[in-house]
Amino acid sequence: MALNKQVPFIGVDIGGSHITAAQVDCTAFSVITESLKRERVASKDSAQVIFDAWTAALLPLIKGFSATEIKIGIAMPGPFNYKEGIALFKNVKKYDSLYGIDVGKVLSERLDIPRNHIIFINDAEAFLGGELAAGAAAGKQKAIGITLGTGLGSASNCKGDVVDVNRAALPFLDQHAEEYLSTRWFLGRYHELTGHELKNVEELLAAAEPGLKDQIFDEFATNLASFINDFIADEDPEVLIIGGNIARTWDHFMPRLEQLIVNKNVVINQTKMWESAALVGAACIWSNQ
Repeated sequence: MALNKQVPFIGVDIGGSHITAAQVDCTAFSVITESLKRERVASKDSAQVIFDAWTAALLPLIKGFSATEIKIGIAMPGPFNYKEGIALFKNVKKYDSLYGIDVGKVLSERLDIPRNHIIFINDAEAFLGGELAAGAAAGKQKAIGITLGTGLGSASNCKGDVVDVNRAALPFLDQHAEEYLSTRWFLGRYHELTGHELKNVEELLAAAEPGLKDQIFDEFATNLASFINDFIADEDPEVLIIGGNIARTWDHFMPRLEQLIVNKNVVINQTKMWESAALVGAACIWSNQ
């Protein structure tokens, strides 16, 4: 892989089961496609295993640069101390083995680059930042974004800068919002109705009878609409961007969702950039430093 020596900015997206990283052009707000690296991560395994996977993805991207050139922006799920770079994952069924570890320090040592050349940003915040720069929210002044996947991310710029608003932790029905608006809700609901286990939403789409599939997605859309209606009421955006892997099932939940959204003035867009949004949003923080 020939790296572009004019592009020392690296964007990283840490997911529940993977790491994606790439060089990012922060003038065009775009990923250098040929540099893209993706590695599976056993996020329930030891810290050593996790850092090995992350290092394997990142080392090829910094090869050939001097240590003082490279700048890395990492989109990381919470709970995480973004300023200090310390993992706070605890009882969240992913990355728990990193609890209390100074992730920035470990990566700095493994990659042999200065610690202050690595910055962290909430993944939902990075996602919305990328979509505002060059995606489905481009040209809009006030936007909110949610990511639907192994977890639930939420961000807004309606009160100024793009910030993580962490609505996943809000009380919702008899638990928290994330319990109803993530992959585990789909898998749990399917198990309740059938007694069968599935690994992901893609398997549900392939395995479920049409009537059952419609029931599950209608229930999901009803829950999502309740969540979004409150989010919109609190932030008053022009546009809502929905990303994450569950957004790929758009046609299964969107018709019902649109019926249930109260404020019809808010445009609801599927992400245009997908995973590239978080990579751009994370890397291009450096262009404002």
